[in-house]
Amino acid sequence: MIMDAKRSSLLLVDVQENLAPVMADARSVYRGCGLLLRTAARLAVPVIASEQYPKGLGSTVGELAQLLPEGATVEKIHFACSNEPAITDRLAGLGRDQVVIAGIEAHVCVLQSALGLKEKGYQVFVVSDACSSRVAANHQAAMQRLAANGIGIVTVEMVMFEWLHRAGTPEFKDMVALIR
Repeated sequence: MIMDAKRSSLLLVDVQENLAPVMADARSVYRGCGLLLRTAARLAVPVIASEQYPKGLGSTVGELAQLLPEGATVEKIHFACSNEPAITDRLAGLGRDQVVIAGIEAHVCVLQSALGLKEKGYQVFVVSDACSSRVAANHQAAMQRLAANGIGIVTVEMVMFEWLHRAGTPEFKDMVALIR
């Protein structure tokens, strides 16, 4: 299962102002999500960003919010994005069969979203180094459970280079400059 930019969408899960700072490795999540958002923008991969109860947890963190396409943010109340009609309808409308997921918390909303989207027939990939939980052991357990259930566990650079497919393009040069 190779990730293809023309078949993929990016789902950024709940990287919010009052939740993200208490993650085990918040800076890694911000960096990874930022790289994914920049790559998605450059390669025309559609983006959806969920926000769990933003009145209490705040909006998407500023450094990522400024990278989101207009209208990408969807408020949710379910832990699983796959149970939120505003998100599932938007995904269905994209006509893409792959969903790349990054965000927090790995063992709650990311896990439940990934499993639910797989049940709905999507090829799902979770970006392990752009996800976190408050406790590192919860992140690790989530990645193990996802893998055991057929979800692709990938890294930011795996996503970037699979979406690119080849070197020598202007897009490749832009992306390599981001990771240096």
